[in-house]
Amino acid sequence: MEDRKTLIPVDGSHTSQRTLDSILADKMRFPSGLTLLHVVDIDKLAYRMIPDFQVDMIRESAGKAGQLILDKHCQKLAEAGYTADGRLEFGSPRETICRVANEEEFQLLIIGRRQSTGEIRDVLFGSIANYVLHNVACPVLLF
Repeated sequence: MEDRKTLIPVDGSHTSQRTLDSILADKMRFPSGLTLLHVVDIDKLAYRMIPDFQVDMIRESAGKAGQLILDKHCQKLAEAGYTADGRLEFGSPRETICRVANEEEFQLLIIGRRQSTGEIRDVLFGSIANYVLHNVACPVLLF
């Protein structure tokens, strides 16, 4: 398979692990060069009752945790023969994933779907996956 610029958003969830496992299980269908993207959700870090210096500490800790997730996934892919680059970003996951995919002209985005939270769109795709599906220029593969 010819190599395409492929973006895979990941976090520490079972959904991300299942997505990567699916890629590993069907290795011949996917390009060997992959970019893994972990987005630290800054909206979840914004607490009104916490002083700014503590928010900065929480942000730094969340960044370190995100980097550990990326390192773990990249290592697993490298052991299977992939070239995996990890990328850490801060922001709204849905908006950041779309911005990176579009601005950097990725040719494929692979994303897992989470279990339903009750809304009909979440039943079908998951809220972040649904948003990404409708807001990126490249093809999207849902797992």
